[in-house]
Amino acid sequence: MIPATHKELEEIRTQCRSMVKTRAFASGSTSLIPIPGTDVVADVGILMQLLPAINEKFGLAKEDVEGMDAESKAAFYGLVLSMGSAVIGRLVTREVVIKLLQKVGVRMAAKQATRFVPFAGQALSAVLSFSAMRYIGNKHVEDCYQVALKLLEERRAKAHELPKDSEILSRITESVAIDSKAHSEDESADTAPKE
Repeated sequence: MIPATHKELEEIRTQCRSMVKTRAFASGSTSLIPIPGTDVVADVGILMQLLPAINEKFGLAKEDVEGMDAESKAAFYGLVLSMGSAVIGRLVTREVVIKLLQKVGVRMAAKQATRFVPFAGQALSAVLSFSAMRYIGNKHVEDCYQVALKLLEERRAKAHELPKDSEILSRITESVAIDSKAHSEDESADTAPKE
């Protein structure tokens, strides 16, 4: 469920950034292993766990989106499409994660190339891995934050929404009818013969 207040939303954002930092350190650590390919496999595994966890924290997991009413779903999908996110409110698959890693492909290619330089290369590879993972994770946190914030604001606006014009008109008509009836009863009481 989407957080109900701005304070909750900020707390979730902070928690998610902490999760990203922890996982980025793990990604950097696996880059120190001198076996080619282990770091990429580890990054895919890390992101397949991290991204759905962030979605869930913000109340934007696939199950949460399926439970929304039609109006909220339409607003949600409009926001997600405008951001170009492929993972908010969706099932995170290996293919989706690999596409995300390809978007930061320059860093990943540099990371692979630096592995062949003894000692300093592995350290540089670890730094690149850490920064790539942190970039992907924090970008996802910010995207989720923006979507949740907009949905929260729409929910609040809906709760304080003014009545529709037709409702206002019917209330005025009812009020006028009641006032007219009360006014005519007062006049008839004034014109009635006094005893």
